[in-house]
Amino acid sequence: MHVLPNGLTVAVDPLPDAQSVVLGVYAMVGSRSEPEHLNGLAHVVEHMVFKGAGSRDTRQIAEAIEDVGGIINAWTARDQTVFYGRTLAKDAPLLAELIADFLRTPHLNEEHLEREKTVILSELGEVIDSPDDLVHDHLFEAAFGAQPLGRSVLGCEESLAAITAEDCRAWIRDELVPSRLILAASGKVDPDEILRMAERLFGDMENWPGVPIGRAEFTGGVRNDRREFEQAHWCLGLPGFAASDPRVPALSVFVQATGGGMSSRLFQELREDRGLAYSVSAWQQAYADTGIVALSCAADRNRAVESMHLARAILADGVETLSDAEVERARTQLEAGLLMSFEGAQGRADHMARSIEVFGRILSVDDLLGHLRDVDAAAARAAGAALLDGRAAIASVGTQLALAA
Repeated sequence: MHVLPNGLTVAVDPLPDAQSVVLGVYAMVGSRSEPEHLNGLAHVVEHMVFKGAGSRDTRQIAEAIEDVGGIINAWTARDQTVFYGRTLAKDAPLLAELIADFLRTPHLNEEHLEREKTVILSELGEVIDSPDDLVHDHLFEAAFGAQPLGRSVLGCEESLAAITAEDCRAWIRDELVPSRLILAASGKVDPDEILRMAERLFGDMENWPGVPIGRAEFTGGVRNDRREFEQAHWCLGLPGFAASDPRVPALSVFVQATGGGMSSRLFQELREDRGLAYSVSAWQQAYADTGIVALSCAADRNRAVESMHLARAILADGVETLSDAEVERARTQLEAGLLMSFEGAQGRADHMARSIEVFGRILSVDDLLGHLRDVDAAAARAAGAALLDGRAAIASVGTQLALAA
């Protein structure tokens, strides 16, 4: 890990036996860093840089990367925007150049923007037509209300219509500042070469703090969408921990034991023992300042309330009775998933970037495993108990539920 004078961080994890390189620029900003009337702007920017950047138009970008057998892509989340790709080792300079052009010299043509909006509206339509996706957007709206974290990553038809090319330029200028950028590379890489490449492509970026990112707080509430689907989809959200909270490993174990797999309490009791649902799970998402834990379920419309009653009871019971054996099983599942993710260059690059975002340093595999192995049943139950502070968010599609459900 190395920090350039302008604040941009470079992280490299060599894999000597690899033939390829995964390289990405991870920005610590996403849809929560956009004004309400321009909701969806970060995602629009992610799309628009592929329409032309540097000396290449959209076709030339595609041909340049595919001429060498590589791939290039991007994603936008509420707290992260990532531009990444994979090539053979000899073509890593080309990949880095393309990503640098995306961030530094995108064309952002107004005509291209209007055309791309129709593509994004199609993407938005897919979410609206998919209740299992839509319910999660509703959950964030219920959990965080009018705060930026509560808004959809994709925006809405009205906010997308308002976005201009100048808005895209301003977002890049104000949000994608060096101190918020991490260039992470893994695979067949030479750390010194990657560092020199980063200095050449990004070293002259202006060093300034950027627009401050507002804080968020889990507030809770209800969001029901009563359109009829074959199933009722619901989510129950509870306040989690910030990403750097030392209780996160214990909470991860509690969530895994509660609803993380086929052996979990939710799966066994709701699906196997009662037949109330085909799909049921628990998950968590941690941000810099807050977090959310959710139970998700798709059930028969006539049994949606019953399934949620039971899920809440299972959660509360886990706080009291989660056993050593359940904790050991959940911990082993998390350890296995972690170790498997480190077998690939993409997982390693993603880990480095996230670790730097949260802790300001790269946590080793041993660090991560140590944090998990320190979790016992008492710690897991205590982390679960912290969820039950009286605040809750309920979202549903295909039925109507209330906080009392």
